[in-house]
Amino acid sequence: MSQVRRSSRFDVRGKPHEQPPRPRLVYVVSDDRYFLSHCLTMARAARAAGFEVHVATRVTEDGDRLRGEEFVVHRMAFRRGRTGLVRALRTVLALRRLYRAVNPAIVHYVTVPLSLPGIVAATGFAFAAVHGVGDLARRFAAPGINFRLLRRVGRAVLRRGVNAPRAVALVQSPDDRDVLTSLGIKPARVTLIPGCGVDCDRFRPVPEPDGPVTVAFTGRMTAGKGLRTLVEAHRILEDSGVQSEILLAGQPDPDDPDAVPQIEVAGWGREPGITWLGHVADMSRVWRRAHVAALPARSCEGVPQSLLEAAAFGRPLIATDVPGCRDLVVHEKTGLLVPVDDAAALAAAILRLMRAPPQRVRFGVAARRLVDGRYSDSVVGPAAVALYRGLLT
Repeated sequence: MSQVRRSSRFDVRGKPHEQPPRPRLVYVVSDDRYFLSHCLTMARAARAAGFEVHVATRVTEDGDRLRGEEFVVHRMAFRRGRTGLVRALRTVLALRRLYRAVNPAIVHYVTVPLSLPGIVAATGFAFAAVHGVGDLARRFAAPGINFRLLRRVGRAVLRRGVNAPRAVALVQSPDDRDVLTSLGIKPARVTLIPGCGVDCDRFRPVPEPDGPVTVAFTGRMTAGKGLRTLVEAHRILEDSGVQSEILLAGQPDPDDPDAVPQIEVAGWGREPGITWLGHVADMSRVWRRAHVAALPARSCEGVPQSLLEAAAFGRPLIATDVPGCRDLVVHEKTGLLVPVDDAAALAAAILRLMRAPPQRVRFGVAARRLVDGRYSDSVVGPAAVALYRGLLT
């Protein structure tokens, strides 16, 4: 056996074979925390498949965890929610410098603000634009004089970039795919991979806790997530004499213009029945205390990672009937869908699940089954690797 090993590493003259270089895959993402929550499944699968994985991102307190994954980390001065021509040009130049130094085979863009300057910077490279491309395209389709120039430029950049020979747009829902094709993106250039992946071995169903039924929200503290609607629904229940409990897990992002001010979130945490946990690294802590997951998002979500994780823990889901959410929240099967910005309907849905323990269990079991079959790491990881290998060829 040892002779076989030596022969695989040396040529007939006894000189070592040169190992072919591993193809370099660069993820471009706004911050390391978002990468760890939304890209880790794909990146780990790519590394296991032989790619040299690089991550270009703003490094925060999660930097040590990111480096512990044995990825090559490049510090970038990205800021969530910061836009403007000057900042976009700086981003293009910074990314071009990075690409000249790394010489990547594939560049994978993750967040909306980086997609357009990223496409410009990636001229000559393969790339995959992902997580929010559909939302970006919807901005281009929005009516209004203020969006006229943005629509023209954005559509032109998207068409030029995504319709290029070695490019693909990666979306998470059929709704996003339809929006892109309506803007002139060739259907063959759009690939659907549902969600970001969930570690179903690590995230396993846990029994419901004792005590009053508790609804949990996990994620960024932004107005677009419908937090104010959730708080108003809780107040409706409290005013009706129904004891309800809300857990809020997450922090406001000062760089995000859509963030709910921290003073407002802290104020909610002082209201009866509402507990603000701040950032929670271990999601099992939340779902051991909660019975139901809620995400009353006000716009399309891709496939929300927060709901994927809740479903993996076997929790029933309540969400608004918007693209992304309705892919995972199958009404009357894995949970309940409610209209956008309708606090009364959200309160009624919460009350219904509060009063129906068997239905909570049934929804939770179905949600976990859906995650196992469609959204788990074992499904998403290989799909991402197949996408990358397709770009290489």
